[in-house]
Amino acid sequence: MSAGAHEHRADELCEAGLDLYARALREGHVPQEDADSVPCLISSGLLQPDLEHMDRLRPVAPAIALPRLLHTTAEDIARQRQREARLAEAFEPLMALNAAQTSPTDAPANTVLTDLERINAAIARAMAGSSREVLTIQPGGKRPAPLLAGAFLLEQEMLARGCRMRTLYQHTSRHDPVALAHYENLNGDVEVRTLDEVTDRLIVVDRTVAFIPANTDRTMAVEVRNPAMVAYLATTFDRLWRLATPMYPQAVQQPSLNGVTPRQHAIASLLIEGLTDAAIADRLGLNIRTARVHIAKLAATLGSESRAQLGYLIAESGILKQAEQRDRAQREP
Repeated sequence: MSAGAHEHRADELCEAGLDLYARALREGHVPQEDADSVPCLISSGLLQPDLEHMDRLRPVAPAIALPRLLHTTAEDIARQRQREARLAEAFEPLMALNAAQTSPTDAPANTVLTDLERINAAIARAMAGSSREVLTIQPGGKRPAPLLAGAFLLEQEMLARGCRMRTLYQHTSRHDPVALAHYENLNGDVEVRTLDEVTDRLIVVDRTVAFIPANTDRTMAVEVRNPAMVAYLATTFDRLWRLATPMYPQAVQQPSLNGVTPRQHAIASLLIEGLTDAAIADRLGLNIRTARVHIAKLAATLGSESRAQLGYLIAESGILKQAEQRDRAQREP
């Protein structure tokens, strides 16, 4: 065993060191070379050179060695206490300065939640204490019925207190009977709108706390309480909300333009960006088979016979500019 692999405090004894020390006590000495692998015995004063035989080490009697080691420990404790006293004295004016600016009960600005149970519990606590509103962005397609059922009681209790709910989905959820039934059964100030694309999942409660994912599979989240960050996230929601199409309580259907549906317009804009079928499906909350069906219908409408020609026909047809003009007109008062 090398000395580098054997490093520890002088007042701590390892098993190998104790074995060699016991052997030295039994035999009266040990060869110098035997102690090379356990240098702690010499540094702790348990073995010392034999003046008559310099190639040997003699043991120091335990009755003498122990008080020495205890004295070393006592000195270490005294030094630690002196260090604690110096630190406390140095920090006293700093703590007084900080106490004048903040409350001792202030919570951290951001907290990382590391599993689904903690995430759901934190969201539930925030919603249970809400007094104004909950803003939510839910990306992806259809939401599982058990998930919506689990949220129903918490949402209804919040609405019964006079709070309001504003939720953004992707257009793929517009015809989801489970989602529609969920909101129809809620009693209170509830509105749902949809967009082709939304941000990742977001929950903002009373514009004082927000929850965002911390990894791609959403098994970690960040509870945000920094006022500037929460305000930024709430503003992002507000701007997306103004661009979105009402889904509930009164659905508004976007009209087709020249035989091209709103969904096909969204796909056309992503095709122009050069995205693959899989990437388009992911961005719009579709499965890849449905995305390809819409691409095929768009190609048929525009008379395209290839993927390369489809991109050219999209650009030449002006359908994206028409859709942009329509959306702008709908947003204007």
